[in-house]
Formats: sequence, C-alpha cells, structure tokens
Amino acid sequence: MTGFDTGFFVELLRGNPRATEVWKSLVEGEIEAVVSCLCLFELRRLGLKGTIRKVEALLESISEACVVVWLTPQSLSMAAKLSHGIGIPAMDALILASLLHVGCKRIYTTDKHLKMYSKKGIKIVNLRGFS
Repeated sequence: MTGFDTGFFVELLRGNPRATEVWKSLVEGEIEAVVSCLCLFELRRLGLKGTIRKVEALLESISEACVVVWLTPQSLSMAAKLSHGIGIPAMDALILASLLHVGCKRIYTTDKHLKMYSKKGIKIVNLRGFS
C-alpha cells in the first residue's frame, strides 16, 4: 500500500516528474494509495492561503483515486509515541501514524521530519531529493 503526505500533492500540482509518475500509476490501477484526512485539511488550508490553486478539483480527485484514512484511537496513540519518541512534530506524526496504521509500506512526502522514522520494510520517499 502506498501513502501520500500533503507535500506529495503540492509537488503533483507543481509538475514534479516523480509525483506525476506515481499519480499516473495510481490512476492506471497499478498501485493502491491512501491519504490521511489531515492532508485534506492541510490542502484546503493551503488553498485558503493562496499557496495552491484548484483545491476543490484536487480534493475531488483525491477522494476518487485514494482511500481517505481517518484517525482512530490506535493511530492517535501511535502518533503520540512517534512524536515523543523520535521528535516528529505533532501534525506530521499524526499523518505518518495514520498511514502506517493501515499498512503503508511506501510513503511519498516532501517533509524531512518523516525521514526520522525508520523501520525495515517501510520506505519514506522524499520528492525533493532527500530520500
């Protein structure tokens, strides 16, 4: 299972070739992907700030192509442990935990904090070249 952090969608809108390639794989049914409900919040907020455009179309595309993962007591507990244990900021820990909780093995991001998480079998791919 593949997971997308908020930064993946920002890079997709910017035309990042790797993000575009991964999205194409998703649309063509080659991979399955999930996104945290918190990414939807962050994308809407970026739209309100004017950082990204066409937010409604993006959110509609996400809901059609991805499974949206909602926070659970288990993912909240995991996020608290991630944030406390390795120092990942709270929002990042919540997103990461929600993706890990549903079994993501590959997570696309632009957030350097997510690289702080390391576990065999889990690949964090930073689209800005830090992977």
